[in-house]
Amino acid sequence: MPSASRKHLATALIFIVPALWSVNYLIARWAPGVIAPNLLAGERWLMAGAAFCVIYRSELWAQRRAVLADWRHMLVLGALGMWICGAWVYLGGQTTSATNIALIYSLSPVMIVVVSRLWLKESFSLLQGCGVALALAGVVHVVLKGEWTALARVHWAIGDAWILAATLSWTFFSILLKRWTTPLSDGARLAAISLAGVLVILPFAAWEAATAPGPAFSRAGFELALAGAVLPGYAAYLAYSWMLRELGAARVSVVLYLGPLYAAVMAWLVLGEPIHAYHAVGLALVLPGIYLVNRQPDRIQSN
Repeated sequence: MPSASRKHLATALIFIVPALWSVNYLIARWAPGVIAPNLLAGERWLMAGAAFCVIYRSELWAQRRAVLADWRHMLVLGALGMWICGAWVYLGGQTTSATNIALIYSLSPVMIVVVSRLWLKESFSLLQGCGVALALAGVVHVVLKGEWTALARVHWAIGDAWILAATLSWTFFSILLKRWTTPLSDGARLAAISLAGVLVILPFAAWEAATAPGPAFSRAGFELALAGAVLPGYAAYLAYSWMLRELGAARVSVVLYLGPLYAAVMAWLVLGEPIHAYHAVGLALVLPGIYLVNRQPDRIQSN
């Protein structure tokens, strides 16, 4: 595929990937009382990793020495992207509000932009920075339901520390995925990272299974893990990895700002929750912001 076509496809995926990730909002709503956080993350990435391994088995075997030589990076990325960004969000959700989770996660694209500019030396213009700020305003408007004075009434809980750790983890997962080079394709690399993440999760999942007051495994829990493995797992992570390579971490980071909007649509379609005017206002801010972030060619330098 020509370079220009790859970039156009990567840009289009900015609007598709958040829809895949939004399935995880529903999974998080249904998971409490059905399956424990680490068990859910472990089952999810075991199934997603198995799918990656089956599809990319020939490449993994041919590149087995490269995989073994890079095991430390795989383990770090697995811990960041599959364990902390998975189970810790579910843990935080047990003691904090959805508003707090969304507010804290809205900081992630800003942090990715700053770190990628300073560490990866990615070009980023002042106009693109304005686009990030505009998209941030849009998502905060949705989170606060259009009532900005509600910021003064936000109460912080212990669960917020779990969410902040997950936000920082996603930032460094995105940066390191871009910084650490590998001869593997995106899919083969994610196979190794997923299984490394399962190894990290395994002792915590085993502890949850051993201490669960009731049955640790159930059909409902398996179905939630399977849904998480297919859409917000396999499909979303593969597309996100490809977008990082084509567009860079800073430009791709804005996909997170479409999440709350897509989640609102998902909740409307599946749970019957209403759509409000503040969703439309948020969309009117987020979309121009994403356009500004991605309209400029890579050669334009930061002002």
